[in-house]
Amino acid sequence: MRFIITKHIIENIVSSMQPFLEKKDASSITSHIYLEVNNDKLIMKATDYEIGLESQIDELNESVNGKATVNGTNLLGILKRLKDLEIIVETENNNLIIKQNKSTFKLPMYDPEEYPALPKAQSDNKLDISMLNLINSIRKITPAIDNNNPKFELNGALVDVKNSKINFVATDTRRLAVSHLQNISNNTENQFIIPKKAIIEIQKLFLDDALISYDETNLVISNEKMTFFTKLINGKFPDYDRIIPKSLKYNFSLPKNMLIESIKLVTSLFSNIKITFNNDNIIFESLDEDSESKTQIDINLNIEKSFYLAVNAKYLLDFLSLTNNENIIIGFNESNLPFYLEDEKFFTIVMPIVLEK
Repeated sequence: MRFIITKHIIENIVSSMQPFLEKKDASSITSHIYLEVNNDKLIMKATDYEIGLESQIDELNESVNGKATVNGTNLLGILKRLKDLEIIVETENNNLIIKQNKSTFKLPMYDPEEYPALPKAQSDNKLDISMLNLINSIRKITPAIDNNNPKFELNGALVDVKNSKINFVATDTRRLAVSHLQNISNNTENQFIIPKKAIIEIQKLFLDDALISYDETNLVISNEKMTFFTKLINGKFPDYDRIIPKSLKYNFSLPKNMLIESIKLVTSLFSNIKITFNNDNIIFESLDEDSESKTQIDINLNIEKSFYLAVNAKYLLDFLSLTNNENIIIGFNESNLPFYLEDEKFFTIVMPIVLEK
C-alpha cells in the first residue's frame, strides 16, 4: 500500500477518529486505525466494538492499492508535528512508513485482515428525519443524560417514535428532559436507547443530511463520506409519561435573559438556590448557610399566594441555555413539588430540593 496526501486532510480524519479507539489496551487491534487504498480512494476505520467510524478520502495525489493498520494515537502524534505539506504513507515489512521531506517515521502494524468489520446500514428500520432536526433535538436533552448509572438505560437517550411525534428523552433522576418532532414521514413506532458517548459524537460529526437506520443492536448513520455506528443500550427506559404533570395550577411566561442574569448573580458562590414567586416580584436567594446572596425581579405575576422552589441552579441554566425564545414557560403545582419548564418543542421537569416549611 502506498499513497501521497496533503497532511491536514488525513490529520482531520485521524483526529475525528480518536474517540472511537480502544484507549486502555494499546496491544488491542482496536487501538489501531484501519487504512485501505482501493481505486484511488482511502478508506479509514476506527472502532472499539461499541462505537465506530468509517471515512472515505478521495484527495489522494498518488496511490497503490493495499491495506494497513496503525496505532491511532501514535499516528495523530506524528501528523501534528509535520508541516502542512504532502506526506508519503506506505507499508514495508509489517510496518507503516510516514515520510515528509527528510523525516521518516516507522510504526508497527497488525494484520489488517483481522480488523473487525463495522455494521452496515439497515434496510428494515429507517428513521426518516433531517440530521439538523435530529441534532437540534438531542443537543437539548444531552445535559440530562446520566453518567455511570448502575441502571445502564439511564446512561443514554431514548428515541421514542410514536404515531404522531418522535420524542427524545433523557433523565438523570433529578430532572427529565424531553424534546420532540412531528412524525411527518410516518416512521414506524419503535423505541431505542442511544448511549451518551454516541449522542455527543453524532453532534460533532454530522452537519448535512444522512441516512439513519437501526436494528435491535445497532444504530447506523451514513452519508457519502462517512459511516458511523453505535451499539444501542439493551434495557427498558423508565415510563417518562408518568412523570409529566397532567395539569398545572400556575403557568406563566417569564423573560429568559432576566432569569439567567438573576440566577447567575446569586450562584457565584453556591449552586443551590431558592426562588420565591410573589404577586408582584420574584426573589432569588442562595441556600448557602455561610454567606448571603439575594436579588429580586419586579414583575406582575397575578398570583393569589406566594410559593417557592428550591433547586440546583445548574438544571435551570442548562435548560435556559438551550432555549430559542426570549420568554420561557414555567409551571408549578405547589412548593416542594417538581416543576415544569417549557420552550416550544422542548421541556424539562426538575425535582426540587425539599425545604422544611
